[in-house]
Amino acid sequence: MEAEGFDISRAEELKVRANEAFKAHKYAQSIELYTQAIERNGQNAVYWANRSFAHLKLEEYGSAIQDASKAIEVDPKVITEEVLLILLWGNSKMLSRIFSSMCKFLTLHNVACDTGLAYQVDLMVKKLRPNDPDATRKLKECEKAVKKLKFEEAISVPVSQRRSVAESIDYHTIGGDPSPSSMPTEVALGAVAVAVVAAVLMMVGTTAAIVVSTILVGLLMVLGACWWSGLMGGIHTKSRVHDLDVEPQYSGAKIEGDVVVLDFVKKMLEDFKNQKCLHKRYAFQIVLQTREMLRAMPSLVDITIPEGNHFTVCGDVHGQFYDLLNIFELNGLPSEENPYLFNGDFVDRGSFSLEVILTLFAFKCMCPSAIYLARGNHESKSMNKIYGFEGEVRSKLSETFVELFAEVFCCLPLAHVINQKVFVVHGGLFSVDGVKLSDIRAIDRFCEPPEEGLMCELLWSDPQPSLGRGPSKRGVGLSFGADVTKRFLQENNLDLVVRSHEVKDEGYEIEHDGKLITVFSAPNYCDQMGNKGAFIRFEAPDLKPNIVTFSAVVATPRCQANGICKQLPSTISIAYTADQDFPESVYCVAAQQIFCGLESPLRKLTWKECWWTFEKCSFMFVVVIHRDIGTGLEVGFD
Repeated sequence: MEAEGFDISRAEELKVRANEAFKAHKYAQSIELYTQAIERNGQNAVYWANRSFAHLKLEEYGSAIQDASKAIEVDPKVITEEVLLILLWGNSKMLSRIFSSMCKFLTLHNVACDTGLAYQVDLMVKKLRPNDPDATRKLKECEKAVKKLKFEEAISVPVSQRRSVAESIDYHTIGGDPSPSSMPTEVALGAVAVAVVAAVLMMVGTTAAIVVSTILVGLLMVLGACWWSGLMGGIHTKSRVHDLDVEPQYSGAKIEGDVVVLDFVKKMLEDFKNQKCLHKRYAFQIVLQTREMLRAMPSLVDITIPEGNHFTVCGDVHGQFYDLLNIFELNGLPSEENPYLFNGDFVDRGSFSLEVILTLFAFKCMCPSAIYLARGNHESKSMNKIYGFEGEVRSKLSETFVELFAEVFCCLPLAHVINQKVFVVHGGLFSVDGVKLSDIRAIDRFCEPPEEGLMCELLWSDPQPSLGRGPSKRGVGLSFGADVTKRFLQENNLDLVVRSHEVKDEGYEIEHDGKLITVFSAPNYCDQMGNKGAFIRFEAPDLKPNIVTFSAVVATPRCQANGICKQLPSTISIAYTADQDFPESVYCVAAQQIFCGLESPLRKLTWKECWWTFEKCSFMFVVVIHRDIGTGLEVGFD
């Protein structure tokens, strides 16, 4: 007998349909169906948990956390690995640092988590599973991780005293003598020494701290002179660039002198298509020259299109190099007569993020007015650590480039205005009315994105169908309605908002009474979403948007395999198995693709084959054992 007010049988039918939509990667449709099931039976925790996981697939972390919390509220026993992961994923403030501190075999729900939140959840798990020895072990691991992070915070050098990696590199003098300017200052060493003492006092008490601090400070003073010049392994500064001379046998693209020309860029693109690498010397030159140009630009860039000319705006590319080449095939290479604006999220997730960013930067060096670049939410340290770019750069180039790209990303402008009428930004609008273009110009953007404020909202916000403002489905920024868009345009004498940041089935979507367009340029996102890509061409003077859609380019198997092998170990690999101790077979996915893509190429590898793959590529990786849900990402759905 069905409970009063509930339609349990119909809810189950909807849940089954939602599960099928989820397995077909139609996550938005599955969310809609789960919602209908919840409306008919809101006391079934499985519906909330499943909808939470679907939100997570779409990177709607805020909504995912809310649904996961509701699932536990309805039925505390619903705590599964998936629900825990969603809860722990939610507060990602410390996420990037967790990856560096957890270098051991961990269970899945201790991977991507804020340690404070992990601590609370482990207490809950321990209470609900008092006989589970894993609960106690994981709680101790979290406590240890918290202490380690506090120690790292205490000894970190203040931002004002940090030396720019870019300023320590001079590609003109590659192979030169060590430079004393690469040594840390006495002030920085003193600050570190004081911080060490404070941290140890906090962690182990006064008596032990005196002994430990004396040893640590002594080591710091002895090793300080060597610190910046490369003890971290693979760091190349002015004093460590002897190995970057261009070898006689190098046959790739070469820059003659200081000028990047079209012939060089074309040769580089051809090399990239054939899985060849650009020499580090030229990569340094491209990135450093781009940095100088970006630093000189304002946070809000005004673009003027002469009458009779056109201008192209592209959305997220996400490391899909072959699709970027397809855009150029369809619309022409960037030039002064054929300018582009790439609206953020150049990197992460795709297998060829380095090739994408070097291509865009090379065109910027070739002709600054041929290409404009805006910052996206993925041009940040925390996102690059999680979603693959950091590991890809480290494996293809060096640790120095990881820091160098992080610095350059902080120089990217936040928004553009075309002919004083079209406002182009990666994310969206603001939590308050009255924001003027002058307020955006005044933003000090040379930093990692904050967790709130105008800069955060420019990078993270999304439009919503309802009026007004609402909480962000991502957990960062906000959602804003058509009335918010209309007021912003009126107050700034603008006609249109163009933004990116969201996958759209057709590659674009026109919303808010035609006043807002979302454009997304990564077709078949993460090799599984099945969406089209799009770009927008504006013709001056009327600036009527002409939207061009295109399908994904299928890379050759060799290209896919090479790209995936380079990408997989960039952060962490996940092994789903029923056996914790060296199982016979595993299910591997890249960490940056945990919920969206690239699982199939390594799905059937045996443990030994998988290990050999990583060892052969000389990559470090961590395997995470998931003991409960067997094989397959979708298993665990009721």
